[in-house]
Amino acid sequence: MFVCLCIATIHAQTTLKGKVTSEDGQALPGVSIIERGTTNGTATGVDGRYVLRVSGNSKAVIEFNYTGFEPVEEVLGARTALDVVLKNSVSQLDQVVIVGSRRQNRTQTETAVPVDILNVGQLAPSTARFDITSILNNCAPSFNYNKQSGSDGADHIDLATLRGLGPDQTLVLINGKRRHQTAFVAVFGTRGRGNSGTDLNAIPAMAIDRVEILRDGASAQYGSDAIAGVINIILKKNVNQLNANIGYSGYYDANYNPAFKPEIKQYPFQKKVDGNAYTAAVNFGKSIGKNGGFVNVTLNYANLGKTIRQELAGTLPVNNVRRANGEGSMQGKGGMFNLELPILKNNRMEFYAFGGINQKNADSYAFSRNFSGKPQRFPTDANGNLIQVPGIIFATAPDNTGAVDYYYNPHIQTSIQDLSLAAGLKGVTEKGWNWDLSNTTGNNNFHFHGDKTFNAGLGAGQTHFDDGGFKFRQSTTNLNFSKFYDKILSGFNFAFGAEYRKEHYDLYAGEAASYKVIGNPIFRIDSLYDDQNMFTGLDTTYRPGGAQGFPGYQPSDVVKAQRSCIGGYGDVELDITKRFLVGAAIRLENYSDFGATFNYKFSSRYKLTDKLNIRGSYSTGFRAPSLQQINFSSTFTTVQGGKISEVKIAPNENPITQAAGIPKLKQETSTNASIGFTFKPIKELTITIDAYQVKIKDRVVLSGQFAADDASLNPALTNKLKSLNVSLAQFFANAANTTNRGLDFVIDYNRKFDHGHARILFTGNIQKMTIDKVNVPRLLNDTPDHRANFLSDREQAFILASAPPIKLAANIEHGYRNFTAGIRINYFGKITLLGYGEDGLGIAPKVPSDANGSVYVDDKYIYAAKFVPDVYVGWNINSHFTLNLGVDNFLNIHPSLGYVAAARGWAFNNETGGPWDAVQMGGNGLRFFTRVSLNF
Repeated sequence: MFVCLCIATIHAQTTLKGKVTSEDGQALPGVSIIERGTTNGTATGVDGRYVLRVSGNSKAVIEFNYTGFEPVEEVLGARTALDVVLKNSVSQLDQVVIVGSRRQNRTQTETAVPVDILNVGQLAPSTARFDITSILNNCAPSFNYNKQSGSDGADHIDLATLRGLGPDQTLVLINGKRRHQTAFVAVFGTRGRGNSGTDLNAIPAMAIDRVEILRDGASAQYGSDAIAGVINIILKKNVNQLNANIGYSGYYDANYNPAFKPEIKQYPFQKKVDGNAYTAAVNFGKSIGKNGGFVNVTLNYANLGKTIRQELAGTLPVNNVRRANGEGSMQGKGGMFNLELPILKNNRMEFYAFGGINQKNADSYAFSRNFSGKPQRFPTDANGNLIQVPGIIFATAPDNTGAVDYYYNPHIQTSIQDLSLAAGLKGVTEKGWNWDLSNTTGNNNFHFHGDKTFNAGLGAGQTHFDDGGFKFRQSTTNLNFSKFYDKILSGFNFAFGAEYRKEHYDLYAGEAASYKVIGNPIFRIDSLYDDQNMFTGLDTTYRPGGAQGFPGYQPSDVVKAQRSCIGGYGDVELDITKRFLVGAAIRLENYSDFGATFNYKFSSRYKLTDKLNIRGSYSTGFRAPSLQQINFSSTFTTVQGGKISEVKIAPNENPITQAAGIPKLKQETSTNASIGFTFKPIKELTITIDAYQVKIKDRVVLSGQFAADDASLNPALTNKLKSLNVSLAQFFANAANTTNRGLDFVIDYNRKFDHGHARILFTGNIQKMTIDKVNVPRLLNDTPDHRANFLSDREQAFILASAPPIKLAANIEHGYRNFTAGIRINYFGKITLLGYGEDGLGIAPKVPSDANGSVYVDDKYIYAAKFVPDVYVGWNINSHFTLNLGVDNFLNIHPSLGYVAAARGWAFNNETGGPWDAVQMGGNGLRFFTRVSLNF
């Protein structure tokens, strides 16, 4: 009888098969599947598939549970096959992450390190910001960037930072693969001077599903550049949908836009609504085959107008330093694709590829040229009379004596092209090993032109110049393996892999007219007389060579450089118990140009309760000096004391650099430590707080200038400068050791209810940086002046002001049926910078007061803390159309004016040449916007 019962029971059971995936089609391994009320249970494999023996009762309930996703219950019925799609849980802080952990099902709050997950599709419609850099700056706690102005090429590329570090100390990935950097290296008028970085804006925002920001040192896991953390951009995978949006935004700034006071007649201007931006993007996906293959494509276009901002109320004098102070214009277009194609049955192997192209043409104003100040910079006839060129040279309003001045504003133009392509194969072996073989190639070409400007020796005949530029190409090949062992304690994930990277950097020259003294170099010869009116000789004034505003790169600057790097890593995560996680990673890399580096990382997380986790990590890190820093070269011409002077930014292996005793550039090294917790007291509320410390040795920055006529310098250096006809030289060097300490926090309340939702998001970063040591080379460490000039007070202040000491953001949003409304408030802490000072050196800078020229005051600019509020509304007109309206900075908040109150006559003695530096929220003021989204 017992045997008969057993046989009957076996025959009553049913085999249920299926696959569990996320909403974006990703297979979910480790999903718990249980028949309610029984001991029947299983879990999905690495490919998301499962087989479950169930009772055969048609009313049986099958439960699917997976951390970070909403549970699903299905009644069995007569089915023997059941595929399930799990939805992310209400809080985005519960999502599964790719970066920071190589275990495939690790959620954000379960990681041992802090990771932000930002849904770009939800963030972009509520702001006028259309590029990914400014969108992230608005919502990620330790992500910072300041739109540059008056900074040459830096005006045309937005380089961002994490935790106040350099732009090139954050690694950027796309779909987990290394993204190439820009060929540009910042040398003029910008924070992050001496750094390169990655142009996030070359990636269309509409192509992005989400952005993962790992706020922790990760060099041991991912390699060079990950000192501050990692930004991983996940591209969209949706199919059978067409999404499009069209947007418009404009600035309305009655306080600082000269269009509201045209009677001043000292500044150019656009219209009362300026900076007009028109954007359009379309995204569509199509499934390929019957096994989950797809291709997703995004196309985008953006056209952004110029802005002009000046102080108009009379607090400051007329700005003849940079009359066209403001942000440049930009026109960009491009596209991105993402493809996956299974090529073996059961999804055991698939081919994938992604990449894109982006073309950006930008135009910004350089510092003004005034005929009254430097007439030799203008086209003149043989008698020294100005040749007026309509549309380029303008007349000011008469002053109180009736005199009229003339000026022009040279244009700096760039043509920037980004190309990228990644392709690979990935799959799962019969033994459960995940493997991934790929190659990722990227190329950036950064080409300068000068427009509406002159090479004064040529007269007025040529007003457009090819200034040359640079290219950077990177090719990265990866082979990765990983496997999860569910029977080792509470779970063990083992990953290892290797990487080979090849990099190329080219700097190419401009046309001769862009840099040479062409034509008659002599502007004027004056007779000199002493106090007794006795003739003492002649003084010759020369015309400067090259195009005004941005002289071209010279043949002596041209370089072609390359290097290779090979590395390997190991990465383990062990759940000792269901509550206690430990992780470790090691990485060894060897560079062909500077040698090997070894780094490690330890991390841990402990669940004190089901709602409270504590976590922490300690790691070493590194950043290899970039090819751009090692090889960048620039020779430009200035006029000092009536003589033509050549200034050389000398590359690292140049004889000038070696004569100055600048060592060969070496890697930046770091130690990173963090500790924090995640707390989820109720389903709708998540709180994360993380404290960190990042100590960096040998940061690469650009030095000050050293003169060939300085007799106190090493004779080998001055002789070398004179032999090359170079008057001043500066260098890239491992100049500073710094420490960053800070605190990040995220408080996220997200509740869904019938016909609506409510969300309150509060994020913040509190940080402080110190410069622990300035690494002055021995040959320049001989006098106080040389030491001070190597990294001046002003340059140190710019390093320390890479991020505000406090940055807070609060977003309150409520949605009901088809309507959404929200308010967002950003707070930027106080920033203190220094000006150039009267001598232009930035060493203990001082300027004479307006009242008494013999009284000096510190040239210090204090930018007060500011609150900046935004407001927005959205209306889902129907299932196909959504309208969004709003105003960013609706109180028209600006930075404090950057000047010394007792020395207004020395205003504009800063980086931008305008009424303030590029700090905090920027200087354009109130910006309104509208977006129309289409979904089919």
